[in-house]
Amino acid sequence: MADNARAKRLADLIREVVAQKLQRGIKDPRLGSHVTITDTRVTGDLREATVFYTVYGDDEERAAAAAGLESAKGILRSEVGRAAGVKFTPTLTFVADALPDSARTIEDLLDRARQSDEKVREASAGAPYAAGADPYRKADDADGTDDADGSDGTDATAG
Repeated sequence: MADNARAKRLADLIREVVAQKLQRGIKDPRLGSHVTITDTRVTGDLREATVFYTVYGDDEERAAAAAGLESAKGILRSEVGRAAGVKFTPTLTFVADALPDSARTIEDLLDRARQSDEKVREASAGAPYAAGADPYRKADDADGTDDADGSDGTDATAG
């Protein structure tokens, strides 16, 4: 079993090689400039590599890019083997990265929460307190009274 540092270095190298080859070396129109390699992970025994990618476009372009990556898998693995110089070149598995979709969902939820907060803020602007007068102590209370009846809050019967 290889150490984690070696697996990390190999994963970084695979990410760089695959990205460069996709940008400059493969002429497949399905793999145009809209495919981005986001991450690469290598197993501890350095036999398998998972390459995460994103595609800028709609579902049709994503499916086309996935098919293009599958067809270019052999060429990309050869390039990785040539660049890495390891005894066994890892097999490559391409997985669409779900991070952009998750981020988009979170952003939509935050926008909805902001809109809801703004509606509540607008509805409460200038509205009277539910208990009538302002129940909170203010710094400008000159006589030190807190209650609406003018008492100071102490109980005269308590002893």
